[in-house]
Amino acid sequence: MKIFNTLTRQKDEFIPIKEGEYRIYVCGPTVYNFIHVGNARPVCVFDTLRRYLEFLGNKVYYVSNITDIDDKIIKKANEEGTTYDVIARRYEQEYFTDCRGLNVKPATVHPRATEHIDEILAITKDLVDKGFAYVANNGDVYFRAHKDHDYGKLSHQPLEDLEAGARISVGEIKEDPMDFAVWKSSKPGEPAWASPYGPGRPGWHIECSAMARRHLGDTIDLHCGGVDLVFPHHENEIAQSECANGCTFANYWMHNGFLNIDNHKMSKSLNNFFTVRDVAEQVGYEPIRFFLISGHYRSPLNYTKEVIESCKASLERLYTCRNNLDFAMGNASGEGKELIAKAEAAKAKFIDAMDDDLNTADAIAAVFEFAREINTLSASESKESLQAAADMFDSLTGVLGLLYNRNTDDVPEHVKSLVAERTEVRKAKNWARADAIRDELASLGYVVEDTASGPKIVRK
Repeated sequence: MKIFNTLTRQKDEFIPIKEGEYRIYVCGPTVYNFIHVGNARPVCVFDTLRRYLEFLGNKVYYVSNITDIDDKIIKKANEEGTTYDVIARRYEQEYFTDCRGLNVKPATVHPRATEHIDEILAITKDLVDKGFAYVANNGDVYFRAHKDHDYGKLSHQPLEDLEAGARISVGEIKEDPMDFAVWKSSKPGEPAWASPYGPGRPGWHIECSAMARRHLGDTIDLHCGGVDLVFPHHENEIAQSECANGCTFANYWMHNGFLNIDNHKMSKSLNNFFTVRDVAEQVGYEPIRFFLISGHYRSPLNYTKEVIESCKASLERLYTCRNNLDFAMGNASGEGKELIAKAEAAKAKFIDAMDDDLNTADAIAAVFEFAREINTLSASESKESLQAAADMFDSLTGVLGLLYNRNTDDVPEHVKSLVAERTEVRKAKNWARADAIRDELASLGYVVEDTASGPKIVRK
């Protein structure tokens, strides 16, 4: 598999440190509100990467953090007259609710920043002891950006360009505008933890450095996140981790592109800000997931109501294909074997696409091509061939995290009896009774489709 490595600016062969095992860190949410659709893109994209690596037979140790102390969390708590942890736990649970709705697998570990203060202080001490960080007069601890000669290597920006945009904010006491906070001294009324530098709380960047080191080791295989995190967050993570640990922090970096709304950047000021929960209440979660992986992860993605409705329709076609397979297997009378070969060909196309920098767009196209072949051939295929097609269809859609709402329950006996009665009354041309049965089935949530192989019962 090749992935576009932000660090090298090219597609690199994705080779783990330990064969057959990938150690991946994905930046998680800051839990102060519901996540918006843009926040959900890396969640779904890198969940798909994880699923694919596991599909290939690898073990994946997947860490996605929870930032549960931050200026925004404190501000929200003050607005509601409560404490930071009440806000953090509330929106952490809302985040996991959305993740379940999007069929995102739980991470191997979801570490919270506030539960890793010891690790954060340990890496801070390493930086101070080595001279890469210093304690300011007010108890803040800052990283010396100029002391790291590789600073800027992820964002590929010369230090002088970065310096042009650097500034010192009110209350900061820095040696240089480029320096950034590793540990922040507490302000009156803020939550704080004891430290050798006085009461305070961690800076944003140091959290991930400490949690990655604690759960994945000094050097990890892959670090992921949105393109907006390249600078300063990930740039600062690299600087802190490599200066503290004395070795490479991450061998590969993947970043997904921006999400636009109606061709405009998502913004509260433009009133085009949609939470995942808002959209899910209108169309369900699965069309959101389909939309977020429908394009190449590095390309900008444009959300419109028309696009999300199109995703919903595309999913319906896949569900129909899978339901048709179940029906065909239950009524198999053919001897064809073509779908066995078609299934293997679909798998090969799918793997080719995913191996080329996680090209989910082409992988989805391979699944739809396979669906068309299933629809064309299923009536003449043997049960063995149909089962092979069903198994492959489930496997490939499973890698994409799709078709997880398929109802596999057996049709109740009373529904089958009604369908059998409808068949008999239609033969007798008792159309009034046939229509009444149709309406009764609809009230129970079923539709009958008349096919050459007999009536097919479909749950609405």
